[in-house]
Amino acid sequence: MCDDRTESDIAKFAKAGGQLHRRDFNKLMGLGAFVSAFPQFAMASSDVTSREVTVTTPDGEVDCLLAAPKSGTYPAVVMWTDIMGRRAAFDLMGQRLAASGYAVLVVNPFYRDVKGAALPDGIKFPAPEAWEILRPMRAKLTPENTNSDNRAFFDFLNQQDAVDDKAKKAVLGYCMSGTFTMHAAAEFPQEVGAIATFHGGGIATTEDDSPHLTVANSTALALHAIAENDAEKSPKMEPLLKEAYEKADIHADIAVYPGTLHGWTPPDSRVYNEKQADIAWSRMLTILEKGLKASY
Repeated sequence: MCDDRTESDIAKFAKAGGQLHRRDFNKLMGLGAFVSAFPQFAMASSDVTSREVTVTTPDGEVDCLLAAPKSGTYPAVVMWTDIMGRRAAFDLMGQRLAASGYAVLVVNPFYRDVKGAALPDGIKFPAPEAWEILRPMRAKLTPENTNSDNRAFFDFLNQQDAVDDKAKKAVLGYCMSGTFTMHAAAEFPQEVGAIATFHGGGIATTEDDSPHLTVANSTALALHAIAENDAEKSPKMEPLLKEAYEKADIHADIAVYPGTLHGWTPPDSRVYNEKQADIAWSRMLTILEKGLKASY
């Protein structure tokens, strides 16, 4: 999960000649060269339609991207972002997933405080002033609030022409939002057929309120893609997750991905690991296929 040690690991990675920097990502976007650098995202451009939408919740209005194949109806997926909020990288991931046959809602987790970018121009994560902005916004994302948000997202999706409202839904979470997926699966077991977390923070601990304890109330198939350095810092996370899903008799793909650092899946991450991210993506598609489309 995001903490001082995570930032230290990232700094060492960058100093050693790590991969794409966020500035490089933005430059590629500006030049229109992104799909050349990352061809796995190219399929989304021609097969998918996407549009900005607003979802109303009890706490306000959420600015989201809705992406889906150009025709037909499909199972719905809610995609929560990491602590950096909704941005181009996540919109592209949503479009990429839509191209595989899903209606994907990419949401702004910080809508209670800000529309659009989580941080103002000139403030870069993980500077201290960035944390000063993000921490109080993150504190509002309690299980009660994220479940309320997911309820609103599900209801909105059920009204969309591209959504098969009879199919089960999936919830995806990155970093801080990994826990949101597990709480959603437990709160809405009749609706959530699959979840996936990527370098999820705090998803299995020895605390009495650990999210992994909610698995007993879930029926959702799951993927938990764990960063290698997260596993080193929290060695009980993987075995606690496996034990919880085994007790619940729920299929779960739980693995530590070699050579990865916390934050390794979004393509604008300073520690993006393209090879391992694509492996995790493929395994996620398998879970979604089984959890959402198996009854088709």
